[in-house]
Amino acid sequence: MDYILAIPRGIGAAVLSVLREMGDMFLFLARTVYWTFIPPLKINRVIRQIGFIGARSTALIVLTGAFTGMILGLQIYYTLQKFGAEAYLGPAIALSVIRELGPVLAALMIIGRAGSALSAEIGIMRITEQVDALESMSLSPFRYLMVPNMLAALISFPLLGAIFNVVAIYGGYLIGVKLLGLSPGTYFSGIKDFVGFKDIRDGIIKSLCFGVIMIWISCYKGYKTGHGAEGVSRATTSSVVMASTLVLVWDYFLNSVMLNF
Repeated sequence: MDYILAIPRGIGAAVLSVLREMGDMFLFLARTVYWTFIPPLKINRVIRQIGFIGARSTALIVLTGAFTGMILGLQIYYTLQKFGAEAYLGPAIALSVIRELGPVLAALMIIGRAGSALSAEIGIMRITEQVDALESMSLSPFRYLMVPNMLAALISFPLLGAIFNVVAIYGGYLIGVKLLGLSPGTYFSGIKDFVGFKDIRDGIIKSLCFGVIMIWISCYKGYKTGHGAEGVSRATTSSVVMASTLVLVWDYFLNSVMLNF
């Protein structure tokens, strides 16, 4: 009888474990949001984290955006050429980048660079008992660790997404105009005619959401890390995988909602 019940018991234990962790994660996010509105705000730490998350990611975003735009320029041009619609290369690249590729690819790059580092940093603070020291002095780790990162991400992600968009559009310009011979006026006038405020707004909303996801997952995994170097390694890997996956999943749901508004 025990052998028969072993499988359902294992499944039930796994489901309960997942639900328990999901509850802990949402409580963690709720506490972070709560402490965001409790003064005083650590301005100096927010500025430092903007430099870490935003400024130090700029070169990576520029490089990724340039090659993304050039790849799109090549692929979309030859696709449009089959229909005799090469004049729409500019708006096709701009809409693809502003609405979708810019926020998503920028978020994935930042998660790989800054999100993993945040998880490792907080994880090391946890295993060296620095977080416990804050709590023993009646100081909230959320005020000193999570809130500055959250505010920095909300500022940095839309700006980096905008940089990605501009660089990618000009990357497409280099391919479409300089390499394939499209008229510069045709390229940019199409963008002006077809790209509207709604497209830019949707891209900014996505960037803000992805910034919250990165900080939420990265800080949570670091805060809940296990003991030793192995625990930090697992937390860092898990944070990158989970945050990247959640960005793609949430992007689908955002698109489903935004198409109707």
